[in-house]
Amino acid sequence: MSNSSTETYLFKKALKELKDKKGKGTELISLYIPKGKRISDVSQHLREEISQSANIKSKTTKKNVQSAIEVILQRLKLLKEPLEKGVIIFAGMIPRGGPGTEKMETYVLEPPEPVKTYIYRCDSQFYTEPLEDFMADKDIYGVILVDRNEATIGIVKGNSISIVKRLTSGVPGKFKAGGQSARRLERLIDDAAHHFMVRIGEYSNEIFLPLLEEKKLSGLLLGGPGNTKNEFAEKGYLHHQLKQKIIETFDLCYTEESGVRELLDKASTLLRDLDLMKEKEVVQRFFKELVKEDGGLAVYGEKEVMKYLEMGAVDTLIITEGINTSRITIKCNNCEYVEEKTVKNEDILKLEEILKTKTCPRCEGALYIDSEEDIIEFYARLCDESNSTLKIISTDTEEGHQILKAFKGVCAIVRYRVD
Repeated sequence: MSNSSTETYLFKKALKELKDKKGKGTELISLYIPKGKRISDVSQHLREEISQSANIKSKTTKKNVQSAIEVILQRLKLLKEPLEKGVIIFAGMIPRGGPGTEKMETYVLEPPEPVKTYIYRCDSQFYTEPLEDFMADKDIYGVILVDRNEATIGIVKGNSISIVKRLTSGVPGKFKAGGQSARRLERLIDDAAHHFMVRIGEYSNEIFLPLLEEKKLSGLLLGGPGNTKNEFAEKGYLHHQLKQKIIETFDLCYTEESGVRELLDKASTLLRDLDLMKEKEVVQRFFKELVKEDGGLAVYGEKEVMKYLEMGAVDTLIITEGINTSRITIKCNNCEYVEEKTVKNEDILKLEEILKTKTCPRCEGALYIDSEEDIIEFYARLCDESNSTLKIISTDTEEGHQILKAFKGVCAIVRYRVD
């Protein structure tokens, strides 16, 4: 499963699972080994920790800590040096329910980026903050939409758009007769517009300068109707460092959230490598095929997609992150009967209970769940076998939400159609 989106999904999934794990005491071990560190040095440190753990008063906690360290030492023997990116290992006794249900669980993760700092931590839960830093979006774009009446400041990162601030100006429009000269009215309007630009600049500086200091801001995109956006960029309302980050300005019809989407469409060539743009591109390809009279090369529905995958005819498989199902293999304990089905994750325990009341349709033997596999891992494996591209898209986007709601999260663009 070399597909980068699959690796990212699996890493996110592992992170979520690890954050949910809790130990009975301070006995869960988190170990971050940086790139280039000698495994023998790590092993020596862990043996010293075993000696130190002898001072733990609780016999159960002491035993569990020592067991976890021993498990990690065994895993270290399987690693090959040099460690290209380093490695992250979690181990500890995790309660499964009532007393006496603890089970040793071990996770070995290859990080998406090199580990920089050696960390050994023993706590009641796994230390996952560095993992969250790995998953944080590195490319962030600021969006400022502005005209004389309103402004929107937003952030685009990865596959999500967030509106941070909406502003309205109160700049006067047309005046009724009141005895004031036209020139004075014009000065009032210009003064109000100036103060509005100052407010937009202050909020923009407050939002984007910290991102710039953290070297996370890839650029700023300005948009809006008329010339106001150009005045805003040129007349010093933005901090000079942020002004240098302006990539381009765009003529738009709107300045609210729909304007942000309009801007991103117009900036698609510039932002082609952004996750959001890649997702929009592949979903738009699917919909272009779907609206053709013969359905084009678009297929959807689990049975239809599976048929084309098994034939090796899928060009691009599109799955949403929010699909939340697993591929279950059911077997008979008496004959060679095998059945595969897709089940919602929350229904797996219910299925186990149902199987206890059913028998094999061939020999009436007992049925049981032999294996469970996350549906995205299952599809990723099939894509590898058929040389298909897998695109895992977020449900935070409009496109991802459409795929989840309209096609239950699974659809595909195929190489050719089969009647």
